[in-house]
Amino acid sequence: MAGRAQSHSHRLRRLIPRVLFLVFAVHAVSFALYLLLQSNHPSPNPAPRTQIRDEIRVPSAQKPWPRLPSFLPWVSGSSPPPHTCEAYFGNGFSRRVDVLSSGAGEGGGWFRCHHSETLESSICEGARVRLDPALIAMSRGGEPLEKVMGRSEEEELPKYEPGALQVEGSAAARAPLVDAGFLNEYVPTGGIGMHTMRALLESARVVPHGELHCSQWIEEPTLLVTRFEYANLFHTITDWYSAYVSSRVTNLPNRPNVVFVDGHCKAQLEQTWEALFSSVTYAKNFSGPVCFRHAILSPLGYETALFKGLTESFSCEGASAQSLREKPDYQKTARLSEFGEMIVSSFDLPQDDIMSSKKLNGINVLFVRREDYLAHPRHSGKVESRLSNEQDVYDAIDRWAKGHKCKLNVVNGLFAHMTMKEQLRAILEASVVIGAHGAGLTHLVSATPDTKVLEIISSMYRRPHFALISHWKALEYHAINLPGSYASITDVISELSKILEGLGC
Repeated sequence: MAGRAQSHSHRLRRLIPRVLFLVFAVHAVSFALYLLLQSNHPSPNPAPRTQIRDEIRVPSAQKPWPRLPSFLPWVSGSSPPPHTCEAYFGNGFSRRVDVLSSGAGEGGGWFRCHHSETLESSICEGARVRLDPALIAMSRGGEPLEKVMGRSEEEELPKYEPGALQVEGSAAARAPLVDAGFLNEYVPTGGIGMHTMRALLESARVVPHGELHCSQWIEEPTLLVTRFEYANLFHTITDWYSAYVSSRVTNLPNRPNVVFVDGHCKAQLEQTWEALFSSVTYAKNFSGPVCFRHAILSPLGYETALFKGLTESFSCEGASAQSLREKPDYQKTARLSEFGEMIVSSFDLPQDDIMSSKKLNGINVLFVRREDYLAHPRHSGKVESRLSNEQDVYDAIDRWAKGHKCKLNVVNGLFAHMTMKEQLRAILEASVVIGAHGAGLTHLVSATPDTKVLEIISSMYRRPHFALISHWKALEYHAINLPGSYASITDVISELSKILEGLGC
C-alpha cells in the first residue's frame, strides 16, 4: 500500500512541470497574438500628434553662437549700477516694462521693453507680432547701387501708418499698444531728428485673437533694424553692436534673423550682416503682411555707447575678460573685445593661428588708406582727403621699413577694395595700425590686445572716435595732431620708431 502511494506521488511530481509548461506556452501564444492584432489595429484614441511633437526637440535652423574667449554673461542676477562702464556697454537694460501680458486674455501675444536709464533707450520684444509692409512708405530696398543713383535719403527711410505693427492681444477693438507718455519715458527722441523705432511703436496696435492675418509666419526670433548711415563703417558697427546687444539682452539661444525696416540699396557692408546673423531680408521684399513668433526691436546705432561716448563723458577702460572674471569691476569692460571676436568668428578666421603667425612672420605695419569709392546713391565717389600727402607718407614708411633691422612688413590697407574677411585678417595680423582719421579705423574693435595704434589727425577732424575705441579695448594709442592736413614724414617715422622700440625693434 505504501509502495503504491509512493509511485502515485512520483507520477504527480513528473506531471506538474508538464502542466505548468503547457499553461505557460498557451499564455505566451495568446500574448503574441494580442500584440500582432494591436499592431494591425491601432487604438481608437491615439495620443495627439501635438503631444508627440512637444516631446521632440527640433534643431534650430539658425546659426549657433560661436565660442568667444572674451564672453561674459549678459543675463545674471544683478544689474550694473546706472552710468557705469558696464551699464553703457553691457546689460544696462535692467528695467523690464511689461506692456502686454500673455496672461491678459486668450490671445497668446505679449510685448515688453527692457529700458536702460544710462543710454536712455529700450530694447523691445514681443510674441505674435505682425509687420505690414503696405503700411510703410519707403523704397523697396536691396537694389544694386547703380540702379538707384540719385535717390534721396528721405525715400529710403520708413514712414509708418497706424497699424504697420500689430500685436495679438485680448483687446476687443484695435487699441494703440503704447501711449505718448510711455514713448516719452522709455523711447525718448534724445535729440535724434527721425527716431524710427519710436515711430514704429507709435504705429503699433493691439488686435483681438484671430485677427492677426498674415501672408507668412517667421517661426524663429527676428530683429527689426532700421539703419541710417548704412555705408559708413563706424555707423554700421554701431548698428551691428546694437543688434548684438539686443540679441544677448533678450537671451536668444541662437543668432537671430534680421529684417531691415528701411529702403537702402545693397552695400558692401551687408556681407557682414549676413555673416553675423542667421539671415537678412528687407521688409518691402515680403509679398504681404508677415508675422513673427518672436520679434525684437533693436535700438538705433545712435543710442549705443560707441556713439554716445563721442559727446558724453563717462569713466570706462578696457580690460581682459579673464581679469573681470577674477575681479569684477563695473568701471571696466571687455564687451568691445567680445564683440570684435564675434565679428572675426563670423568669418571663420582662426584668431589663435593668426596670433601665432604674428611672432614668426615679422612685424606687420598696417597703413589704413582713404580712397575713392562709390558708397551710396547720393555719393560722388570721391572721398574727402584728411591727409593731403597720404601717398607720400605711405611710400616713405615703406622705403624706411625695408632698411630696418627688424623684419617689417608694411601693408597697404586699401579697405574699400578688399572683402571684409581680407580687411579683418589684415587687422588681426597687424602689430601696428597707422592711418588718418577715418571710418576704416573702426576695425580696431577686432584688433588683438597687443596691437599699437598711431592716428594722424588733421586740424579739421579732431574727433575722439578711435582714441576712445582704443581706450575701451585697452590698446596702446598714439596720435599726431597736425596743424592742417599735411604731415611731416620725419615726425611720422619718428613716432613709429618709438612704437616699434616698445616691440623690441
